[in-house]
Amino acid sequence: MIVDQIANWKSYSLGEAWEKAFSFLENLSVDAEEKEYPIDGDEIFARVMSYATREEISPDAVLEAHRKYADIQMALVDSERIAVYPTASLETKSPYDAERDVEFFKYQEPAKLQLSMYPGTFAFLLPQDAHMPQLYVTEVGAVVKKVVVKIALSRLEL
Repeated sequence: MIVDQIANWKSYSLGEAWEKAFSFLENLSVDAEEKEYPIDGDEIFARVMSYATREEISPDAVLEAHRKYADIQMALVDSERIAVYPTASLETKSPYDAERDVEFFKYQEPAKLQLSMYPGTFAFLLPQDAHMPQLYVTEVGAVVKKVVVKIALSRLEL
């Protein structure tokens, strides 16, 4: 996992796919349409979305991890909190779905690692980083607009 300011992305040398992803992010407007954007075929793409944040203990909260893709998550408007857990420490809620590249886990307790994501910051999440986004940063919810760039692990120089 990497958490940093987008201005510092060049500090990490993860290859051409990394550069393509951040070239897209640097040029993405906060007014971008909510949809999926192809960056490099099926191996690098982005999704822009908006949603209301919620409490971590909400029954709608989703704790997930991926095996084929890494995520770069970045708030565009407002903020959200992402709870992060070591995947190996969790109990599976539903088995890995290879077609959707997602495995869901049972929520057991608040994460020890909590990321407050504001515009200008990004989180790079790998398969060992189970994550629960869409959480309140403060005691009051907000509607966050964010982008998630998916990069096939095979394209990264890890």
